[in-house]
Amino acid sequence: MSLPPAASVESSLEIPEGTIAISYSLNIQDIIKSVQDDSAGATAVFIGTTRNSFKGKSVTRLEYQAYTKLALKTIADIIRNAASAVTRSEHQPPAQNDSTYVASLVRCAVHHRIGTVPVGEPSIVIAVSSPHRKESFIACEKILEDVKQKAQIWKREFYEGEDESTAQWKENY
Repeated sequence: MSLPPAASVESSLEIPEGTIAISYSLNIQDIIKSVQDDSAGATAVFIGTTRNSFKGKSVTRLEYQAYTKLALKTIADIIRNAASAVTRSEHQPPAQNDSTYVASLVRCAVHHRIGTVPVGEPSIVIAVSSPHRKESFIACEKILEDVKQKAQIWKREFYEGEDESTAQWKENY
């Protein structure tokens, strides 16, 4: 009797707007290079790392699992939405206090780790290139928040001095 494939597997997806990957390791420089383009005047990058404490407890590591096939599709939709969220013509700059504005993006990359992520190592890298810096920053943050809310990725936090068998899977907030 063969076992069904594990849901938490390495895989990637290429879409016109960029790339999505779920893997056991992240190459930050390659991810940044994947969004570079001569038409982009800005590249914003977010690197989420495992911190050593949470709510007063010492974190020893995180573990991530994903329903990879569905998570890739969900993140692709998030990128498509960010790339199409044009609220003004590209020739009209956003108002200084308009946090909803996202101009057309050149390329996006979202790479998330699965498996064990020790303290100090990255668990997610988001890179966004666009014609102007503000759009890159806004899009990068929006993509991060949407991935945390919607992607089928779960984490477990392990704390110093606590029985590892009590660690529970949580949504990736």
